[in-house]
Amino acid sequence: MLIARSAALFLLAAVLEIGGAWLVWQGVREHKGWLWIGSGVVALGLYGFVATLQPAGDFGRVLAAYGGVFVAGSLAWGAVADGYRPDRWDITGALVCLAGMAVIMYAPRGR
Repeated sequence: MLIARSAALFLLAAVLEIGGAWLVWQGVREHKGWLWIGSGVVALGLYGFVATLQPAGDFGRVLAAYGGVFVAGSLAWGAVADGYRPDRWDITGALVCLAGMAVIMYAPRGR
């Protein structure tokens, strides 16, 4: 149950961070305006809060593990929101990152 909660929080954090960055990108690069930029800034702030809800209490470990989620999530977001098509190397790299995330976050530790 702890892993499921942690994974859900990583997913929510990814939606907030990647979505927030995408909103800022759209606001600035695609000239959609300040409402998009402001919404992105709010989402990015919420991401920072959600990261604190992880059951593990080690900042470095949580953020390092989240990096793997961010890599895979960014490619998925680009595919859905912008029509980007990851190639086999993108997908392979994302899977490597997710495997690293799982090792960092969920490996049994003798504490």
